[in-house]
Amino acid sequence: MKKAYFGEFGGQFVPELLMPPLIELEEAYEQIVPSEDFQREFNSILKDYVGRPTPLTFCKNLSSELGFNLWLKREDLAHSGAHKINNTIGQALLTKYMGKKRLVAETGAGQHGVATATAAALLGLECIVFMGAKDVERQAPNVKRMELLGAEVRPVYSSTQTLKDAINEALRYWISHQRDTHYCLGSVVGPHPFPALVRDFQSVIGKEAKEQFLEKTNRLPDHVIACVGGGSNAMGIFYEFLEHREVKLTGVEAAGEGTPNCYHSATLNKGTLGILHGTKTYLLQTEDGQILPSHSVAPGLDYPGVGPEHAYLKETKRAEYVCVTDEQALSAFKVLCKKEGIIPALESSHALSFALNLKGKVKENYHVIVNLSGRGDKDLDIVFKHLK
Repeated sequence: MKKAYFGEFGGQFVPELLMPPLIELEEAYEQIVPSEDFQREFNSILKDYVGRPTPLTFCKNLSSELGFNLWLKREDLAHSGAHKINNTIGQALLTKYMGKKRLVAETGAGQHGVATATAAALLGLECIVFMGAKDVERQAPNVKRMELLGAEVRPVYSSTQTLKDAINEALRYWISHQRDTHYCLGSVVGPHPFPALVRDFQSVIGKEAKEQFLEKTNRLPDHVIACVGGGSNAMGIFYEFLEHREVKLTGVEAAGEGTPNCYHSATLNKGTLGILHGTKTYLLQTEDGQILPSHSVAPGLDYPGVGPEHAYLKETKRAEYVCVTDEQALSAFKVLCKKEGIIPALESSHALSFALNLKGKVKENYHVIVNLSGRGDKDLDIVFKHLK
């Protein structure tokens, strides 16, 4: 596999003005990140600040009803409420080692923005977060959290006013402030080395899940399931299991409202090959290459592209990718609340929905791990609006 690519996916399709900071970041990724000093400090923060390892929770009540064993990897219990903190701590620390003073980030659901603001506050960095105007409105609690943590939130009013547009604005800002600013990209998307860098920082999820499951059962799980928007939480838990072909991997995309021929954010199921935000991958686009509007009840899945490594896993058939509608995700959200006392993020509820639908399709001794990528506090207004 050639450098910067996963099969035919990936690359660095960016303006020349972005090449210097990308080259600088690639050198830092190769030289600083593996160093003993960096790894010692990074792992210390993950343990004593983020609260790792997060638990692997057996769902006793649901397992009894479903007829198989359901487990949750509890990223909702990480500091700031989602898996995003693993990556932002890593990139913020790398920013310090690179001698820069500011983080710029994009966010959709707000969790990456909160996590970036959190990491910036901890490590004494300035922080600017671009967020689509629609997401600012539907994720108001997270906007308030970012501001409390000292970040400047800049609404983006162009195009669809969602995550795609926030990424565009963050990239523009980085071009003009590259000397003292690092772009803390929130998912396994974008130009090399971001897909690999973010995956490596998130791979702690899968490492822990594998170790915890072996300790509890003395075997590997049969199935690992995670939601996929850009795809960082899924790559984080999938990566450690890639070599174990006997472990089935399923990524769950958002089918939106579920109307006929409507796959609002199901990029791997309905997308075609193209280039977006500096990487070659599957996209939701017209025949002449215009990016289509994406939609999901879960803001964090509202992205018309997907990480290039996920495209590669689909192409090589190492992972399967399926769709879940808004209605199905909302139903799963309510089930977990009432049956296990856990309020999941709507993003995670997509993965949970697929797992719940395995009832009657697998054997009693089947073991499923769902990556519960975040908590649902941020989504309560959305949930109650749909319940009316």
